[in-house]
Amino acid sequence: MKKVSVITVNYNQPDTTLEFLRSVARFTRFPDVEIIVVDNGSLTDQALWLSQQYPEAKYIRSERNLGFAGGNNLGIEESTGDYLFFVNNDTEFVDDVISPLAAVLDNDASIGIVSPKIVYHDRPEIIQYAGFTPMNYNTARNKCIGQFEVDRGQYDTCPGPTAYAHGAAMMVRKAAILAAGPMPENYFLYYEELDWCEMIRRTGYFVWLEPRAVIRHKESRSVGAASPLKEYYMIRNRVVFIRRNAPAISALVFYLYFAFVVSPRNIAKYVATQRRDLASSFFRAVWWNLTHKKDSFDRPNRHT
Repeated sequence: MKKVSVITVNYNQPDTTLEFLRSVARFTRFPDVEIIVVDNGSLTDQALWLSQQYPEAKYIRSERNLGFAGGNNLGIEESTGDYLFFVNNDTEFVDDVISPLAAVLDNDASIGIVSPKIVYHDRPEIIQYAGFTPMNYNTARNKCIGQFEVDRGQYDTCPGPTAYAHGAAMMVRKAAILAAGPMPENYFLYYEELDWCEMIRRTGYFVWLEPRAVIRHKESRSVGAASPLKEYYMIRNRVVFIRRNAPAISALVFYLYFAFVVSPRNIAKYVATQRRDLASSFFRAVWWNLTHKKDSFDRPNRHT
């Protein structure tokens, strides 16, 4: 039986993380599991408090917030599992989600990464994720399959390949990580799991959905639904993703689309809603891309 490392990242949310750990303990029936918690630059050393509350896990403390990818990469460095299950701390297990995901990787060596179906924690009858459509590189748009639909089991008979795993819950084969490299860190927040799926796919592995495994997600606990921080990284990293992954012609089409459609539309929205903070984040995100060369993206955030 393969060993699974469950990796989660905490940032100033010890109570949320503790809720997550307790849910893992209630529903994990897989015989060989290690749990790794990365305290990612919290204002106080919450790893110490968490270890007192839940001593079964392994705790890592980073004095700096390394972002979503950097925190998870610290967990990779400490992991000993054959499969690594990256799970947001604002999720909760409602059943044994580990075993069916591990079975997917056990049964097909060509699958490098697999996600479960994700539902909203406060409305578990509503789907958040049942796969992704492929990225349209001309617009940097794709769709989350099933989002906001009532879950009637309509996707449960459709396990199979999907364009991207979901960063809130994704199990990755260790061999795929060794082939593709760790999660790209300079995104800091948002889009890094999409880019990682691109990296893993380029090494020959498939990205998969197992909808019969389900997890609940407390959406946007750490970043506000319309916060300047979220706006900055969503805009900045949307452009970064295209610069890293799109063919040259598609990238050119995207730049024109961004300049003449996205920018006027967003600016009009900021003016209409009197959100100067979001407008400032937008322009900072654009400026970042104008002042950073493509080869700088591969340098890990923790060393810059």
